[in-house]
Amino acid sequence: MSGAMDDGPSAAERYAAYRRDKGHPVFRDFAAGYAFPLDDFQVEGCKAVEDGDGVLVAAPTGAGKTVVGEFAVHLALETGRKCFYTTPIKALSNQKYSDLVDRYGADQVGLLTGDTTVNGEAPVVVMTTEVLRNMLYARSRTLVGLGFVVMDEVHYLADRARGAVWEEVIIHLPESVSVVSLSATVSNAEEFGEWLETVRGSTRTIVAERRPVPLFQHVMVGRRLLDLFASSDVDAAAGFVREGAPVNDEPDEVWPATTGRPAGSRTVVRRRARAAVRARRAVATSATGAGSGSRAGST
Repeated sequence: MSGAMDDGPSAAERYAAYRRDKGHPVFRDFAAGYAFPLDDFQVEGCKAVEDGDGVLVAAPTGAGKTVVGEFAVHLALETGRKCFYTTPIKALSNQKYSDLVDRYGADQVGLLTGDTTVNGEAPVVVMTTEVLRNMLYARSRTLVGLGFVVMDEVHYLADRARGAVWEEVIIHLPESVSVVSLSATVSNAEEFGEWLETVRGSTRTIVAERRPVPLFQHVMVGRRLLDLFASSDVDAAAGFVREGAPVNDEPDEVWPATTGRPAGSRTVVRRRARAAVRARRAVATSATGAGSGSRAGST
């Protein structure tokens, strides 16, 4: 019996968790729906949304930043408000619509893109950002009851052709609407967060730098796959490679993802790549010279 009691958290740990979460009951219920504990940046972002603040979440691809956007959807439904989930492209809108329908049901979720309208008056509507911009200028009645806007891929604000759409939406949304901005590639998150706070009011900037999905960079030379950065250690914490990473001993071998990289001695792969480039240039130069000679002979 004592062994069974030891499996769960202690009374002190349960009380500490209660004290920590009692101010965020909606988040507590939302987090309980996941089979895994949320990361610190996800917890911070969700609690900020429940506190009524705007949020800018900058986290690497695969880190799970959309959890904060999905919590805004959950909070809207729990509190009787609307949530618009905006994306820059139709394909992403369709994907997010499908995900939210699976979770909340088709009667709770709508989709508005340039060529598709599905349940547009639902409490949760996924749309391209241009659709929301047009709603604001037309003073659409669909905006009544809007409490949250999730702006996925908010770094599109820097796009030369379409960036003005994101800027106009952020500026013209009613003050009562909380904006949840998500991005994996915004480089100046703190500066951008300060601008959001100037325009929208209280906004928390949350930056997560750990990359749970490693990023390895390679280059193809002919039919050979080579590491882009040779002779360096893989920075496992960030997922990038730096000077000193070991490279595969046989660059011609493409190893299965399940087995990992084959162990091998350090090799200077960059030298091989340069040699291949020089060889290609030499072949191209000789071919050009032969062509010029044949043309000269024919004249």
